[in-house]
Amino acid sequence: MSTDEVRDRYAAAGRRALDGQTRARDADDPFGSVHYGDDAAGLPVTTSLGCGNPTAVAELRDGETVLDLGSGGGLDVLLSARRVGPTGRAIGLDMTDEMLTLARNHATQAGATNAEFRKGRIEDIPLPDASVDVVISNCVIALSTDQSAVFREIARVLRPGGRLGVTDLIADDTLTDAERAASADIECVATALTAADYRSLLRAAGLTRIEVQPIRDVGHQLTSAIIRAVKPAPVRIAPMSQAHADAVLAIFRAGIDTGNASFEATPPDWPTWDTTHLPDHRFVALDENDHVVGWVAASPTSSRCVYAGVVEHSVYVAPAAHGRGIGAALLDALVTSTEHAGIWTIQSGIFPENTASRALHQHAGFRELGTRERIGQHHGTWRDVIAIERRSTTVGNGPGGRIQSGPDDPETEGLARG
Repeated sequence: MSTDEVRDRYAAAGRRALDGQTRARDADDPFGSVHYGDDAAGLPVTTSLGCGNPTAVAELRDGETVLDLGSGGGLDVLLSARRVGPTGRAIGLDMTDEMLTLARNHATQAGATNAEFRKGRIEDIPLPDASVDVVISNCVIALSTDQSAVFREIARVLRPGGRLGVTDLIADDTLTDAERAASADIECVATALTAADYRSLLRAAGLTRIEVQPIRDVGHQLTSAIIRAVKPAPVRIAPMSQAHADAVLAIFRAGIDTGNASFEATPPDWPTWDTTHLPDHRFVALDENDHVVGWVAASPTSSRCVYAGVVEHSVYVAPAAHGRGIGAALLDALVTSTEHAGIWTIQSGIFPENTASRALHQHAGFRELGTRERIGQHHGTWRDVIAIERRSTTVGNGPGGRIQSGPDDPETEGLARG
């Protein structure tokens, strides 16, 4: 369906609702009011045309500003207004005058003074940069003929750390181009993204911590789904100091608790940790509030002078900060620092099950040397460890093996051993 066809269809639906015509839906209908419970009491649930309840997906909080893309009759905006409270704000965006009139009528009836509705297209959102905390949408993005633009606009209007929480339709991987063309008159068949394409476009727009969770087959090789993502907040890499000790050890503890980050059962005290790590090449990642959200440090591997340029490293990221590129930034700082100091090899070991850490290190230029089988017991179980190393391409590679130093810049994100 073209944009004009979508606009005409939903304008007609708005006119019918304004005339008091609503469609009765069966309990097993995948669309409409079946997705709402007692939290929508007193609100116009019968005008819902969506495939889920994005206000539940987004986990809204007091005081937040929420934007609903394709707000229709305003149900999800009104629910959002309730959830963010009087200090929050809920904004609906729709391209049809009829739906905007309907939604404003509903807001007046509900007494929602913190809800507002604006006319516009989801591919060109009429809001300033970094102006909302959460973007929601209910079975609308799949209708767009330019979803890349939609995701770019979402990333633009979200504040750093802001969230996307939508319900939408995704296409089965088996849906062919020929089948899409043959069913172009069926809503969303021609334009719905596959789960893989959804992830790819969100990632290309700069969003992270992407989740696409299929929920229900709705026919025509389409499935309703919950989609979540986050706009990464900026982090600053700084030298680690004793002032960071408590946070460093707390993040270490969180890594230990995953069961796949370290053989350690508990973190050491700070003096012990401090003496077992080199005073240089230790960094923390600080969020916008200067809270520590990750750290990296190095330890010597041997007292023999021939191994003076070889260190073992540890990198940890706080669980709530995963998926924001923090591990990549910390490894980048470590590589730059060690190479300027004339260190030519960084090495470590990773449990095979820690796939995030393996991907991080491979992308950052580490290679997996092999598996050391049953190298140690962890909570009574023998565990394998994959040995990894990063050999500098600039240090120790000059004529005659003379040490040379220079920068490098690997990228990705994850947890590693401690």
